[in-house]
Amino acid sequence: MNKVKVFAALIFTASFFGCQIKNTTKRVQQKTAEKPNIIFIMSDDHGYQAISAYSDKLINTPNIDRIAKEGMLFTNASVTNSICAPSRAVILTGKHSHINGKIDNLSHFDTTNVTFPQILQKAGYQTAMFGKLHFGNNPKGFDEFKILPGQGEYYNPTFITQKGDTIIKGYVTDITTDLTLDWMKNRRDKNKPFMLMYLHKAPHRAWLPSEKYYKEFTKKTFPLPETLFDDYNTRGTAARTAEMGILKHMSLVNDNKLTRKTMKELGLEDWNNLGESLGRMTADQRAKWDAVYGPINEDFKKRYPTMNDSTLTVWKYQRYLQDYLGTIASVDDNVGRLLDYLDEEKIADNTIVVYTSDQGFYLGEHGWFDKRFMYNESFKTPLLIKWPNKITPGTTEDEMVQNLDFAQTFLEAAGVTAPTDMQGKSLVPLLTGKKETWDREAIYYHYYEYPAEHAVKRHYGIATKEFKIIHFYHDVNEWELYDRKKDLQEVNNVINDPAYAKVVQEMKQKLKDTRKKYKDSEKLDNHYIEIYKK
Repeated sequence: MNKVKVFAALIFTASFFGCQIKNTTKRVQQKTAEKPNIIFIMSDDHGYQAISAYSDKLINTPNIDRIAKEGMLFTNASVTNSICAPSRAVILTGKHSHINGKIDNLSHFDTTNVTFPQILQKAGYQTAMFGKLHFGNNPKGFDEFKILPGQGEYYNPTFITQKGDTIIKGYVTDITTDLTLDWMKNRRDKNKPFMLMYLHKAPHRAWLPSEKYYKEFTKKTFPLPETLFDDYNTRGTAARTAEMGILKHMSLVNDNKLTRKTMKELGLEDWNNLGESLGRMTADQRAKWDAVYGPINEDFKKRYPTMNDSTLTVWKYQRYLQDYLGTIASVDDNVGRLLDYLDEEKIADNTIVVYTSDQGFYLGEHGWFDKRFMYNESFKTPLLIKWPNKITPGTTEDEMVQNLDFAQTFLEAAGVTAPTDMQGKSLVPLLTGKKETWDREAIYYHYYEYPAEHAVKRHYGIATKEFKIIHFYHDVNEWELYDRKKDLQEVNNVINDPAYAKVVQEMKQKLKDTRKKYKDSEKLDNHYIEIYKK
């Protein structure tokens, strides 16, 4: 073969294998691109009652509602432990609190736990987290993060980053979204699928809305919940002794925004104050705040001398809802900013978007604020998911699901095998119309943080679609049973009703079996009580 032919052959061979390599690379990239992006949006203490996809009695949330309109709304989603940090630990690990060890807000998170972001990162996902994690300064499994220390602040918040702490001027909900969109626009690797955790501080206490929304919402009046003046007549010791009543335990200063000057003039005392939070404001921010909340203080001074317990409760409730819902309005606006960006960049069709909260919250029901109990308002959590071409738009799902299920759901959606020690169930069958394969009958709940703030006693229980049984323990030994079909407000404890004797027997046995299934036990109950004493 002459030199010309040899050279031509070499050129052909190089060209052939070059095309093969190029085509193979292209196929690999296409295969990677087929993996869905995952955006997990979570707010803090956002009750399902304050999302208009569930009910429009209190607020309209058109942007959050878009997720349900384009996807699925879950009406029976719940948490395993209704308190901030433990809920997040359950979400990350796919394991109940007694297994992952993060039983309350006080205990440390064991960083030897393997989390689903770590698994996705190893599987080729680009990962990022912005907003409120609540625990840990160096979350594992993330290529980039900017998180609030602890609870964080609403105005001019500090963020923990891989390069050190930084204070960012502005309103926390807007800033969290700015950071998220900045990453999406400037550092997202378009050749990789991504998993983004977009985590809002709002509407966590002490409910400081942005200027736009405190000007708007402080003028609003909201309908009273039917159980605002609940007397807990059929409930046990736990409900009667909890310290989360709007009248007795909600702070006039921290929660209702009265000033120390107002309190002193009225001869009132309050354990709390807003000094640190308001002290973070710039002079301009504070002047605008005072221009709205100053007149509220003056009005209260005129009203207070003629108030009784009922009228004071209603006044505190209205002030509570005005600020709480005002913070949610900003969350909704910013969720809209992110959804709009996905549409503009034409990546919405291959992106799973989840909106949820770390638990539910009492908005005056039973006369309460806060969470912790296994009663519906704190036990149930909002859950809206869209996944174009997988979920039929506008679907409502009533199967019993939990925050325990997120890890396995995301891993299955990404085509990654979940560790066998995760305890949830992937929601993918429900999302993709294969409901017939769903076989969960009951969900398990266990709350540990007692004695502590709000004095909600330790308890565990299970819920089916029909019934809920709860065992309060530690310094009491009391049982409660609720008929979830007939008693939607959970005001009638039927544990001692002869008509429910068989149900009680069956539910206690089912609870025993469920505890065994999830590897919880009286021995572990006592173990965590002893740890708490140290």
